[in-house]
Amino acid sequence: MAYEAQISRSSPTAFLFVVDQSASMSDKMSSGKTKAEFVADALNRTLMNLVTRCTKSEGVRDYFEVGVLGYGGSGVSNGLSGALGAQVLHPISAFEQNPSRIEDRKRKMDDGAGGIVETAVKFPIWFDPVASGGTPMRAALTRAAEELVAWCDAHPESYPPTILHVTDGESTDGDPEELAGHLRQIRTNDGEVLLFNLHASTLGNEPIRFPSAESGLPDSFAKLLFRMSSPLPDHLIRFAQGEGVSVGMEARGFTFNAEAAEIVQFFDIGTRAAQLR
Repeated sequence: MAYEAQISRSSPTAFLFVVDQSASMSDKMSSGKTKAEFVADALNRTLMNLVTRCTKSEGVRDYFEVGVLGYGGSGVSNGLSGALGAQVLHPISAFEQNPSRIEDRKRKMDDGAGGIVETAVKFPIWFDPVASGGTPMRAALTRAAEELVAWCDAHPESYPPTILHVTDGESTDGDPEELAGHLRQIRTNDGEVLLFNLHASTLGNEPIRFPSAESGLPDSFAKLLFRMSSPLPDHLIRFAQGEGVSVGMEARGFTFNAEAAEIVQFFDIGTRAAQLR
């Protein structure tokens, strides 16, 4: 069976975030933040959680290699900077060592007596919001494929890489469906690359989480993203169900009309790979 390889320091897996940075990502969500700002916050929180999941008594274990690609008005580029800006994929310990900065944020927390208090927390930043130009999705998926072909060649026995792609609109450089199919055919001996797609929205329409068929989707763009998406492996279906998400056994890694809560949930479910050793 595929997607069962144990993840260890000698046999890591990879997560590649591919983020739409086109001009429309400057649209405001219901929270008052732009789509670009909220996606950046959710991604930075996810990176922090990945570091935490790999932290043991002796330090951060390199179970994961992680990268971020952004695409928009300036084409496709590494979404990270500084020490993480030279190559796309990095061991997770490099993220712990190299945030671009640490911000002071406020978090509302339970005070233990039925009330809510605001507490200052340190929030590491690796990825900043950008919103300009068009949506060169084909170019972004091509770059992702180049990175992951090389990664799979170097890690043939590993749990396959996962791509978490966030977009808010249609491709401006051609139809991406065929490229997505090629991307999903890249593989290790444990299975094919997983491509999960999220459509971010500010319209307030009902979100569609992890559908099993395209027949009930609202338009051709939603159906395209559904076809581009990988089926969820069994362990991710079980994890999503355990989180209270209604997920069928034929579900795809796809969320449409996502607002803030769905973006956080998408990143959390998408980064739950097989067992860490």
